[in-house]
Amino acid sequence: MSRERMTIGPVVSSAHLARSALPESSEMEFALTMANHAFHRWMTRCMAAAGEPGMAPLEILILHLVHHRERPKTLADICLVLNVEDTHLVTYALRKLGERELVETGRKGKEKTVAITPKGAELCTRYGEVREALLIRGLKATGVDPEEMSRLAALLRAISGSYDQAARAAASL
Repeated sequence: MSRERMTIGPVVSSAHLARSALPESSEMEFALTMANHAFHRWMTRCMAAAGEPGMAPLEILILHLVHHRERPKTLADICLVLNVEDTHLVTYALRKLGERELVETGRKGKEKTVAITPKGAELCTRYGEVREALLIRGLKATGVDPEEMSRLAALLRAISGSYDQAARAAASL
């Protein structure tokens, strides 16, 4: 094929998976993979810049969730909101956050709860400041449309439901 006629198709990680009834799904999956890794890298580096190096992405997500609305959360709450099936991963992350004195446990009736500590709340504030300075200002400078970003978030949440349903179906095979 001559150089002038060569076309480059969508960027995918697996051409064999792109040969399907919806090849765009492979393109989206590759973009999700790239975005997921970039997001995890960003979270850990932002947290280090905020003053707590060495935290895993799941720990950071949980810390922010526990701080959300300044109300204690149960393990079930955290797993449900973050769509984490393996509760032991969340339990381990909570233990590590407790060792850093960023969260503390309590009780709500018979249920164990987790709440943010003042040190954890302060860290979340510092993280937010670093995020605003380094990420949000850069995103705004690109001219990204906030409404388009919100539509994309809604689409990703809807698509995650399709993946969850397909995972349940695959588990039943």
